[in-house]
Amino acid sequence: MALKLSLKPNERVIIGGAVISNGSAAAAFTVENNVPVLREKDILTEAQADTYCKKIYLAVQLMYLAEVPNVDLAQLYSQLASDLLVAVPGTKDLISGITSYILEGKYYQALKQAQQLIQYEEELLTHVPESC
Repeated sequence: MALKLSLKPNERVIIGGAVISNGSAAAAFTVENNVPVLREKDILTEAQADTYCKKIYLAVQLMYLAEVPNVDLAQLYSQLASDLLVAVPGTKDLISGITSYILEGKYYQALKQAQQLIQYEEELLTHVPESC
């Protein structure tokens, strides 16, 4: 199934492992084969992964963009998820969902669930006193 993309001026996108930067005008095009596509707003860099949930998102993002399943990334995800579940048991449903999608090879859906995990983390952190 073809994917129609519209890029804003200077927006970046990753398509099948290639980082593409749009020029100064809006652009629209179609990706006609099945490759990973990640818009700039959904890309998380290693430097931005400064919390457990963001590190989980980064691991899932790298799995999504990988051409073949990566055992090291799967182990990293598993360790991060286990550690998070011990620290914050309330993430169980989100972690279970992400894990299920990964096991099914549905990495894009796992990535979307990981975005919800980051939102949950941000909500929790708004309730933490600044002195902590």
